[in-house]
Amino acid sequence: MDPLKIAIISRAPRCYSTKRIREACTKRGHKPKVLDPLKFGIYVESKHPSLTFRSRRLSEYDAVIPRIGSSVTFYGAAVVRQFEQMGVWSANPSQSIIISRDKLRSLQVLSRYDLGIAPSAFVRDRKDVLPAIERVGGAPVIVKLLEGTQGVGVILADSIKIAEAIIETLQSKSLNVLIQKFVSESRGKDIRAFVVGDRVVAAMRRKAVGTEFRSNVHRGGETESVTLTEEYERTAVRAAQILGLRVAGVDMLEGADGPVIMEVNSSPGLEGIENATNVDVAGAIVDYLVENVRFDDLDIRQRLGLARGFQVAEFTVGTDSNLAGKSIADSGLRERDVIVLSINRSGQVHAAPKGDDEIHAGDLLLCYGRKNTLRDYLPLKKPKRKKAKAKNNS
Repeated sequence: MDPLKIAIISRAPRCYSTKRIREACTKRGHKPKVLDPLKFGIYVESKHPSLTFRSRRLSEYDAVIPRIGSSVTFYGAAVVRQFEQMGVWSANPSQSIIISRDKLRSLQVLSRYDLGIAPSAFVRDRKDVLPAIERVGGAPVIVKLLEGTQGVGVILADSIKIAEAIIETLQSKSLNVLIQKFVSESRGKDIRAFVVGDRVVAAMRRKAVGTEFRSNVHRGGETESVTLTEEYERTAVRAAQILGLRVAGVDMLEGADGPVIMEVNSSPGLEGIENATNVDVAGAIVDYLVENVRFDDLDIRQRLGLARGFQVAEFTVGTDSNLAGKSIADSGLRERDVIVLSINRSGQVHAAPKGDDEIHAGDLLLCYGRKNTLRDYLPLKKPKRKKAKAKNNS
């Protein structure tokens, strides 16, 4: 393969992570260049999206590796989006970077799926603070700034009174605050799984020092290499995929019932995990880029939905469905202009299933086909409500 010209979008060319990615690119014969996202100019024209760098027209690049800090998320993501409009492959899509940077939004997206997440609440009315604390499990609780990074803006409140005081003080400064259940069994430690593509390439356990409950390396936490169980690895990969991230650091607590996702980072640092595991994580990122750079980013629902009367849909096969227990060939779907693209069975995805593959009750089918046919298998959507003991006021 010819050498690739790779843009590393970063404001910190001398930081460990940026230097390691640049070294990994060079070692593999590619041509990396570190570019400050704030030095770009974005020009939007019909059929001719373009970029300038330091007021000069940008030369052509084959791929982009975004390393965008939280302080420049909006502009940095806009630059990555412009590269995408110009047909340049990005290690992480711009939209996924934006979603992952919003702690509340990312948790909202993940909450739709069968993954362990910490019960969380976001309220603005002072009268809602106490009910919110009680609903996530009561004190102690974690009070977290939505804009915080590297453990900054994360506070452990041991009592309801302290939690109320902290939240009211932060809200008085117009700061957005998330209230989360404190997972006591994982106090002072967490798991960072580094996901590249569809696998975890390295994982470490981070432990807080002394009385500190935050385990971040930037807070002085200690690290050790760890081999993840299948459940933890599957959870990390699934979380990254749901948010659309190809390169991600997934932070999980070790809860009593399994992994509890706390955060998914689109620009995870490399220093801590490479030193703890001795894994060439930077090299894994570049190798993944080389394997996938020829593939365009396709929104399958958008592209396939262009055909009139056809749609992409997914649905769960019920126990009383006429599909359960039949092979795809015998299901009659193909005769009714429906193609099964994948079968998700208990978290395991079977891509491009063949005609003799059997459909089981409980399978989640991703299909493309005629709307009139698919509609027969789709239930009416009803809001998911959690049973409440107290009387609801609405």
